[in-house]
Amino acid sequence: MRLNTDLPWIAPHEALPDARAALRPAPWSGLVALGIDLSADRLEEAYRKGIFPWFSEGQPVMWWSPDPRMVLPLAEFRLKRSLRKTLLRFLREPGCEIRLDHDFSAVMRQCAQVPRPDQAGTWITAPMHAAYGQLHARGLAHSVETWVEGELVGGLYCVTLGNAWFGESMFSRRTDASKLALCALVALGLAHGVTWVDCQQNTRHLASLGAREVSRPAFITQIQQDVLAAPPTWRLNDAYWERLLETCA
Repeated sequence: MRLNTDLPWIAPHEALPDARAALRPAPWSGLVALGIDLSADRLEEAYRKGIFPWFSEGQPVMWWSPDPRMVLPLAEFRLKRSLRKTLLRFLREPGCEIRLDHDFSAVMRQCAQVPRPDQAGTWITAPMHAAYGQLHARGLAHSVETWVEGELVGGLYCVTLGNAWFGESMFSRRTDASKLALCALVALGLAHGVTWVDCQQNTRHLASLGAREVSRPAFITQIQQDVLAAPPTWRLNDAYWERLLETCA
């Protein structure tokens, strides 16, 4: 994608614009600003404003806030019969476990390395890995990991600011491994009263799991409320699984 010199640029000392300042014309629809700063402070500021970074190697940092926004309402998560069976079998099987924040860095590496259809390379660059690692050290970025017999086979990572949760990427080395991690994220979110998890962009896969689009104003209004909640306790227990199985169908 060739960059236009007329696009908005922010210096490291400047604040990000309001998300409502995002451009409209394609291919820049949803672009808020360009810059070079990808610090943990900048990331936290961005997520509080409903903005996220997405760019390729060799490009400046590109900050986006699309309208509409794809979100997964946790109470509407579709735990289909086949996935429910897989989850129940996984929870009973010795050697199978969900770990939280056990190896955040490995999850990011795997998300960057897994081939994806119609995507050359990865947007999870070394600077992205470093910046989200700093957020993780602050307790604001987390991983949900699917382990089988001591092997990391799937997982996801996300950003959490109070009850405003933002899904970033997931990977799977075995069938349904990433979906099992998502089940755990939903179970944890339901236990903490989280309304939805941000999915950023609309995809058929996300829609099949219950995700839907909301307007940017509705999204911003919700996260401004959600960031005020107390930070979640990043721990699973059996009651969380029971609630997931009862709530989601």
